Amino acid sequence: MKPLSLDKVYQLIEPGPVVLLTTAFGGKPNVMTMSWHMMMEFTPPRIGCIVSSADHSFTALSKTGECVIAIPSADLAEKVVAIGNCSGRDTDKFAEIGLTALPAEEVSAPLIGECFANLECRVVDRDFVERHNLFVLDVVRAWHDPKQVAPKTLHHKGYGTFSVDGEEITLASKMP
Repeated sequence: MKPLSLDKVYQLIEPGPVVLLTTAFGGKPNVMTMSWHMMMEFTPPRIGCIVSSADHSFTALSKTGECVIAIPSADLAEKVVAIGNCSGRDTDKFAEIGLTALPAEEVSAPLIGECFANLECRVVDRDFVERHNLFVLDVVRAWHDPKQVAPKTLHHKGYGTFSVDGEEITLASKMP
């Protein structure tokens, strides 16, 4: 073993697929790219996510307590990166990047038509927002596109590098 620079650690413990977080505030929808999130509970589905207070979406999520987590396939990689490289403060990302905003049923934030799954969420715990920018969300409705069969997800490896889901394996499990 050799020492590893601490700024490389997050590249090893990447939390899951890159997702798109949508919000709506003041009549304007917005979307941001997010890769710092985690499952916290199985039933009801609970997700923790980090949204920097410097991000335009932070204010919308703080004020409304609602969002959608849209899960893009790797086919949308260029759009995912484009979303992350501009701010909703001065850009209508849906129009600029070419995404279809669809109405959600339980929250005001839009679903994204091009994504293979969309999770409508409500903030249920704000205890860690001030210290860590960590929002705890409950998924209140989930959607999927049955036409997108076995989509591959995109995973952020740091500094503009991504990996795409690889081969699946199934092993015996005692979990239901």
